[in-house]
Amino acid sequence: MSKAPKTSTTSSRSLLLTLASFVIVVAGMRAAQPLLVPFLLAIFIAIICTGPLHWLQRHKVPTSLAVLIIILFGITISLTILTLVGSSVNDFTRDIPSYEEKLRVQTLELVPWLKKFGLKIAPGDLLDYFDPGKAMQMVASTLATTGGVLTNAFLILLSVVFILLEAAGMPAKLRAALDDAESSLSSFERFTDGVRQYLAIKTLVSLATGLIVTLWLLFLGLDYPLLWGLVAFLLNYVPNIGSIIAAIPAVLLALIQLGPTSALLVAGGYLATNLLMGSALEPRLMGRKLGLSTLIVFLSLVFWGWVLGPVGMLLSVPLTMIVKIALEVNPDTTWLAILLGSEAPPAVSD
Repeated sequence: MSKAPKTSTTSSRSLLLTLASFVIVVAGMRAAQPLLVPFLLAIFIAIICTGPLHWLQRHKVPTSLAVLIIILFGITISLTILTLVGSSVNDFTRDIPSYEEKLRVQTLELVPWLKKFGLKIAPGDLLDYFDPGKAMQMVASTLATTGGVLTNAFLILLSVVFILLEAAGMPAKLRAALDDAESSLSSFERFTDGVRQYLAIKTLVSLATGLIVTLWLLFLGLDYPLLWGLVAFLLNYVPNIGSIIAAIPAVLLALIQLGPTSALLVAGGYLATNLLMGSALEPRLMGRKLGLSTLIVFLSLVFWGWVLGPVGMLLSVPLTMIVKIALEVNPDTTWLAILLGSEAPPAVSD
């Protein structure tokens, strides 16, 4: 009769220990944010690059040469993007004060229009409700955050190189270190394949989204279409609200530069693109098994954004997907992966 209380006490202690460990780990991650964010970016880039690396290795290309080819290709692409977009970022940042003034004038023009509907609002109160300066500064801060991450490009590049070199010899190390190496390798391969599939598909969909946005804005004649395409590409990693945040600066700029009709066309283009890519193409490519529930997506967005800042919001779904895939690999934690998923798996008939 005395065993039940002891068992209950042991379970309670184990739960408290787990929760305390979780709090300590989260606090450590938050404190180490400046170092952790570039390293996480390097891990995600390396996971995406392992596919081309293995392809080159299967075609008898030495590992060192294969890593060098991948890194040179990545540097070429990055420098091309920075060359094309860098001047747009500088020009847009320089023109922000003039955009703020134009948007403020257009906001004040709403006062007589609102009076026609019986809404009497003082100009000062209207500016308090909608401050154009804050709207444009939000755009500038987003670009500044992205630029801050790029300042760690050298650290990220070195980390990617060493991770790829280490990944090439990891199977041999696991076989030498573990007794049941084949079982561990099988679980590790399922984990890395799932993460690589998710990141590769998400990156391709984000690239397509950025390209479509760039072409649409270029067709409408909006300033800095490459810049807004890059913002759409980056924020496509942020679930639910990413596409909304990406559209705000472009719609505001269209309202200032081209007028209300063009602003509606810009908003419609963003809406159509995200419906096509996010609601139709991406789920078809991902497959249902990689889905996350809407609640988990929102909670991960809040949690990782709080722990790692704006970059954490970009990485929120990839990080949560890694956790879900890791839980799926272990039979003891499969039930947790099911709870994180978007729908229950089909029942197995006898």
